[in-house]
Amino acid sequence: MIGVMVELPGEAAPLRHFFAVGHLDRAKAEWTAIDNAMQIGRVAASPVAGLEPVHAIAELSPRMVKLHALRPGEVRPLGLKLPRRWISI
Repeated sequence: MIGVMVELPGEAAPLRHFFAVGHLDRAKAEWTAIDNAMQIGRVAASPVAGLEPVHAIAELSPRMVKLHALRPGEVRPLGLKLPRRWISI
């Protein structure tokens, strides 16, 4: 799961959007999330409130990937709230 800080019109500060990305390689997952975040708005260029503009939140377990049917290479936007149901127990 990748968090990307996105600047939106009318918002005082960038907001963190979450993405589930079906790549095992962390760097590739981050770049894929950035590409998708750019469809929402401009990606922040510097840290916001101590958070990097793009950062890995958690590695998705094979169980969660299967449970949510996330295909290899697929990206799912998960919204603004931390999607706890995607994080392994």
